[in-house]
Amino acid sequence: MDWEKVKIFRYVAQSKSFTHAGEKLNLSQSAISRQIKKLEEELRVILFHRHARGLLLTEQGETLLQYANEMFDKMSTAENNISANKEKPRGELRVTTTIGFGSVWLTTHIGEFLEKYQEISLSLLVGDHELDLSMREADVAIRLSPPTQPDLIQRHLFTGHMGIFAAPSYLKKYGSPKNINELLKHTIVSYGESSNLPYPGINWLNSMLIRIDNSFRPGLEINNVVGMVRAVESGVGIACLPTIMVRELGGCEQILKDIEGPPIEAFFVYPEELRAQRRVTVFRDFLLEKVKNFQF
Repeated sequence: MDWEKVKIFRYVAQSKSFTHAGEKLNLSQSAISRQIKKLEEELRVILFHRHARGLLLTEQGETLLQYANEMFDKMSTAENNISANKEKPRGELRVTTTIGFGSVWLTTHIGEFLEKYQEISLSLLVGDHELDLSMREADVAIRLSPPTQPDLIQRHLFTGHMGIFAAPSYLKKYGSPKNINELLKHTIVSYGESSNLPYPGINWLNSMLIRIDNSFRPGLEINNVVGMVRAVESGVGIACLPTIMVRELGGCEQILKDIEGPPIEAFFVYPEELRAQRRVTVFRDFLLEKVKNFQF
């Protein structure tokens, strides 16, 4: 079908008059009538019942109008999205992510983004509880687990790894465990709140040691991954930690290297309504570029 004829048909259907449609389109009544007749000939159907009170859509006309409205809406959306992508990125962008990722890796690299996009004002909201993007508690999120909220666009960023770490000072004082069973003799540092885990599997080591000895209890619990890393660095004990956190903060060494915790899957998440916002798309693309060759 000719899109121009479909547009004319849509105007006629909405105004129920060749004359009124012609006024809107700056065409004569006869020109409008000819285009509708040609469209009917192409489709081999009658689109309008013509009578003294005006025009009424036939059943086939009702069907075509439904599709024409959908086509028009999609074209309008495409035009808006294309126009939005031409705009210079600007405005406020509120980003929510976990305490560990936000306060360590992201803050280390975010200066490059701010320097490149100086008209974007960034607010970083760190916390191990999920903010509701649908309620506009934040604009976008970096989640270390698959999103649970429906109707969100998600883009996988990276797969992180967890290992077992201790400070050299701790190992010098208490010795290095040779296997998983020997960890029962050591002080274990774990994440201390079950309701708002920053990522699944953070207390994987606890679960493994409980299976060996159900009386096992960690020596120290902290509800903050940065705090866990700092405690291990200072020689408090041993913990299962994201390798990226240890590498960024330093001061620990990996032990029992043949044992690795479950992977950490990170996602960039945002609502459908922000799909075409330039401040969102440039931030997404910045993150994808930064993590592309980074070892997590």
